[in-house]
Amino acid sequence: MKRISRITIGLLAVVFTIAGCAHLPFGIGWITLIDGEKGLENWNRLGGANWRPEGGAIVADSSTTKGSSFLVTKNSYKDFVIRAEFWAESNTNSGIFIRCADPNKITADNSYEVNIWDTRPDPSYGTGAIVNIAKVPVPIIYKAGGKWNTFEIKAKGPELTVIFNGVVTVKVRDSKHAEGPFALQYAGGPIKWRKVQVKPL
Repeated sequence: MKRISRITIGLLAVVFTIAGCAHLPFGIGWITLIDGEKGLENWNRLGGANWRPEGGAIVADSSTTKGSSFLVTKNSYKDFVIRAEFWAESNTNSGIFIRCADPNKITADNSYEVNIWDTRPDPSYGTGAIVNIAKVPVPIIYKAGGKWNTFEIKAKGPELTVIFNGVVTVKVRDSKHAEGPFALQYAGGPIKWRKVQVKPL
């Protein structure tokens, strides 16, 4: 009887373990930096954006300083996959900057800017593009405004891939920037980040 009980308990443990893993988006190895419970403890602020927890997301919609503001990861990453869920308006100017060479001065020249900006004056580097590196089709077919969206960004050596709502927008080789933290941008218009995860490769 004791033996049967031990077998039953063992099987139940396996079942619960598998069930728990089913909640992870792509299996083990993912680090969650933003979700419905985490605040800003995993990030450094750069600029004067009013980042705050609100409605299960991290939100910004104004700034006390000119130019872009950022939430910058405290850790640096070389090869990785980022998965981020975000909400933007059609006029929102935001994005994810990866492999930032200088965490105190982030630009599209010293990092890769994966853009969120449906109304960018040069639409070829609008939503889903990597600014100055990889263009998207014009007229714009990738739009983020007014809904929740998902970015999956993979960087492995010089190979960079951006997937927007399940569709590959750009895939390019570039070796300008090899490693660094990544950053979430506020540059005008409301932006909400509901879940942000990274998986080092």
